Amino acid sequence: MYDLAIMGAWLEFGVRWLHVITAIAWIGSSFYFIALDLGLRKAPDLPEGAHGEEWQVHGGGFYHVQKYLVAPERLPEHLTWFKWESYATWLSGFALLVLVYYLGAEFYLVDPNVADLAVWQAVLISLASLGLGWLLYDGLCRSGLGERPTLLMLLLFIILVAMSWGYTQVFTGRAALLHLGAFTATIMSANVFLIIIPNQKVVVADLKAGRTPDPKYGKIAKLRSTHNNYLTLPVIFLMLANHYPLAFATQWNWVIASLVFLMGVTIRHYFNAMHAGRGRPHWTWAATVVIFIVIAWLSTAPQPPGRAEAALPEAAQRFTQAAGFDAVEQIVRTRCTMCHAAEPAWPGLYWAPRGVELDSPAAIARNARDVFLQSGVSHAMPPANVSWMEPAEREQIAAWYRAATGR
Repeated sequence: MYDLAIMGAWLEFGVRWLHVITAIAWIGSSFYFIALDLGLRKAPDLPEGAHGEEWQVHGGGFYHVQKYLVAPERLPEHLTWFKWESYATWLSGFALLVLVYYLGAEFYLVDPNVADLAVWQAVLISLASLGLGWLLYDGLCRSGLGERPTLLMLLLFIILVAMSWGYTQVFTGRAALLHLGAFTATIMSANVFLIIIPNQKVVVADLKAGRTPDPKYGKIAKLRSTHNNYLTLPVIFLMLANHYPLAFATQWNWVIASLVFLMGVTIRHYFNAMHAGRGRPHWTWAATVVIFIVIAWLSTAPQPPGRAEAALPEAAQRFTQAAGFDAVEQIVRTRCTMCHAAEPAWPGLYWAPRGVELDSPAAIARNARDVFLQSGVSHAMPPANVSWMEPAEREQIAAWYRAATGR
């Protein structure tokens, strides 16, 4: 009877698992090659055209790596391309965006208190912002600013701040931060798909044709790779932020997101300087801690007066009108709202876990699927059954959800 809800949850879990795995592969290879590139050393016996070399030890053996800024004289028969990690990460992330935020737009993407959008409007804004973000960024890189990397990075930061604010004006706080991460990740993956790999293919084609490759292609790819390097850590933060209401459920969420990009710069600058042999700039850690403290303070800064709750979306109304809702509401208020409320009564809790509040009929309806999966199908909630939810009560929750969805 619950096949669709359970299968949907497992599909989401599977895609999320895939997304994390591919992201680890992409980020790991990115960090490795940045460290390798910065750690290259000159040697008197380097082959002609080689820029530097590095000896590494791992897995019980030694590796001797040499880098050619343009290309070697002879193209090796076996050439390993690092691209599928990036593509798979973006594709799985976009699939997750569709499953969670597009198909569940009335619950997770649209907040009528922020912007009273139809689902199709919110989805269109989401898709357009990802595409337009890449076009704007790519246009800046192709302009004369490509020769002024510091100014280019500053302008990119300004764009990210503007998008941080803009997303919070149209989406829920949770969706706003997630979209900022997707916006940034789209730029990063498009760098690989549309710039870095095509440039490498031009070089390979030139070598096969007996032509001398133009070094500009490597220079362009290096600039985009550097951008990806500094954007990686903020993207991870933004992807995790949807689990932490302290980050997204505040009026200053857009400022928090903006400051995270500065932390990404300070952290990566330390490791980049270290790998390049320029010392260990410990001041970057002090700067990171200061920024993090400011973020923590902003997360608990006074909120403006609350607005009246918007009308419940039609898709959610069926849950309040379904048979058994009155009983379920009483169960939830008795067993769940000591934690899941605007002002939790459970000692040590100052906000509802994951920002999920269940202290009104509308809130219960908006979170019906999670209530069903967490308490009706499984015993995940209440945690350790601290509020003594009875088996019969779980059955009532499941029956109510079945009545509302017709499954």
